[in-house]
Amino acid sequence: MKHDAIEKNIGLMIVLILLVVSVGGLVEIVPLFFQKSTTEPVAGLKPYNALQLSGRDVYIREGCNNCHSQMIRPFRAETERYGHYSVAGEFVYDRPHLWGSKRTGPDLARVGGRYTDEWHRIHLMNPRDLVPESNMPGYPWLARAQADDGYIQAKMRALNKLGHGYPDDEIAKAPEELKGKTEMDALIAYLQVMGTSLKKVQ
Repeated sequence: MKHDAIEKNIGLMIVLILLVVSVGGLVEIVPLFFQKSTTEPVAGLKPYNALQLSGRDVYIREGCNNCHSQMIRPFRAETERYGHYSVAGEFVYDRPHLWGSKRTGPDLARVGGRYTDEWHRIHLMNPRDLVPESNMPGYPWLARAQADDGYIQAKMRALNKLGHGYPDDEIAKAPEELKGKTEMDALIAYLQVMGTSLKKVQ
């Protein structure tokens, strides 16, 4: 088959491009499913508890990942600013993954433990009280909304089918753990655990 015949037949060219891209993608992606470094959690990593799991849902619902990445790249400037680069084993229990590349706001991959709960609370109510140049909106309604949406046990059971390993007693206690907690409490609990497992390893 001559090259000019492919160039003149747009349908054939599309099929061949898709074939080449598919093979290239499979060659890069499939081996990752068999590497321990990408499929096993780093030492000390545990599935999110009920409050953190609810907070992660709030984080996704409010679109926090649209402006904040959760991926630190392995470059000197990145690691000096944010800490150790992100590794796949940190995110084994993240479904869906929220690495991203957008940084309208700072990267949040290592935010856990960097600030107090009260700092996060003030920042979420009105970011400009702490960071005058911030263009992030406030989220005051999170302080009024209850964290328990009635589905936490169903979420944990569904995640168990994907290998998270929540014991039955933890699932049974989940509604009690969320009792009296707001969505802001849940979101702060999620933020405070981000990146802490790798810090413990180091």
